[in-house]
Amino acid sequence: MCAVTSTTPAAAADITAELSAEELRLIEWIEGQAKERGNAVINVAGDDEGAGYCFTACAWALHNVPEAVVVGLPGHMGQILLDAYVDRAANGEIFEVGRRYDDFFEGVPVVLERVNKGHYPEYFGTAFLIYPDGDFPALQLVVATPEGKFPWHPDAPEGFAQWQPVLTGSGDPESWTPGVDGP
Repeated sequence: MCAVTSTTPAAAADITAELSAEELRLIEWIEGQAKERGNAVINVAGDDEGAGYCFTACAWALHNVPEAVVVGLPGHMGQILLDAYVDRAANGEIFEVGRRYDDFFEGVPVVLERVNKGHYPEYFGTAFLIYPDGDFPALQLVVATPEGKFPWHPDAPEGFAQWQPVLTGSGDPESWTPGVDGP
């Protein structure tokens, strides 16, 4: 069971006893997806407050691969991107933050950035059912426009940085310097 990878069986029983029936069903669904597909992808619809997003659960528990989130893509595209990331990483590919990847979507670059733990509750909320202590690494897959503009580019489309926020502490890339050692 990927929900108890970081806890003892007794601690897991204590945690499980505190969960609602809905949370227990959700854990069961996540673990079923992880067994069938190698990870679970949770989609969260956009609203008046911001764009929709999706994130992985169980990638860290099953494959020692950082969990990942993508913001602002249509749900099916986000899931395709996250599944490709987990599959490639689980099969040994090492991804570097700040490096541009052109082979996820034809003609649309993707770059990875570390997610600041302050964003975990909002963007990985359900993952806390799997990792109650919040102890997991996470990366954001930031997708450029078809013209190759990332949210931090000064000539990115208006509103793009709000539609696809960078989930670092500063809201800007922090693992590299755009235009110097990153896109």
